Amino acid sequence: MTTPSPGAAPVPRHPDVDLRRLRILAELDRRKTVSAAAAALHLTPSAVSQQLAALSKELGVRLTEPAGRRLRLTGAARIVLRHAEEIFTWTDRLHEAVAAWREGETGEVSVAGFATTLTPLILPAAAILKESRPQLRTTLAEVDPPVSFEMLADGRTDVVIAVESPNAPVGDPRFEKFPLMQEIFDVALPLGHRLEEAASLTLADLADEAWIFATAGMCQEIPLAACAAAGFTPRATHAIGDWEATFAAVRHGMGISLVPRLARSAARSGVVVKTFDDAPCRQVFAAVRAGDGSLPQVAAVVDALAQAAASARSEDGGEP
Repeated sequence: MTTPSPGAAPVPRHPDVDLRRLRILAELDRRKTVSAAAAALHLTPSAVSQQLAALSKELGVRLTEPAGRRLRLTGAARIVLRHAEEIFTWTDRLHEAVAAWREGETGEVSVAGFATTLTPLILPAAAILKESRPQLRTTLAEVDPPVSFEMLADGRTDVVIAVESPNAPVGDPRFEKFPLMQEIFDVALPLGHRLEEAASLTLADLADEAWIFATAGMCQEIPLAACAAAGFTPRATHAIGDWEATFAAVRHGMGISLVPRLARSAARSGVVVKTFDDAPCRQVFAAVRAGDGSLPQVAAVVDALAQAAASARSEDGGEP
């Protein structure tokens, strides 16, 4: 871009055109008389004439000329009106777009959740939104706390799915929390296990089994604490950080495992997933930045997640 040399004449700036005055000119074209245009616009004829004169001054051309007792539009006015129709179309589209955003029909919301929430919660919620709000775009990412909360704080994501844990700062005033569901842990047994057909089951019944635990996090801590509460220290034989691999290990008779209910979709044939008495649980929630819960786009995503969570609870036989 070139810089004007010192002393060069400034580039003339076109004055802004008042959109209301353009609409008055268009109304005069439709109604043919100043009085009729004034009545349609709920103005006085004098006000119409004043606004047309002001528009003429803004544009630097005559827009009307006397024709008997009426005003006739000039050729310049016809050019103005031709472009004014395009302006009216674009401003109407602008207002429609803003209204759609205000109602949460358009926009973009990013969601970050840990692995086991993708299939039973986040993807069903995205499907709900695709049907109910097709112009609202959602982007998804598999991220665990505390990284997901760091992303939420600095605006790299808008909604985080997490469980109550030391890695999820639920008391942080920067975030707003929306409970989704209570997720129960079940026990995964290999097909043909001695307790496969048991009418009722407790953890104490499994005290002598070989156990498979997650490598870290709540999916390791909760089962260990549950076993301790049941009065025994489990014999941990394997540490696996992937649920499909965990179910495969169970299927091959390498041990049993406590699995969160949202991970049950990873189970395959050869594995029996059973409920048991006094099963541990964890609270699953959605978090957004403080104040963002009232944004229509974010509220729509949280509502869709709540619907998906209710469906997941119903399918698992939990509370509706």
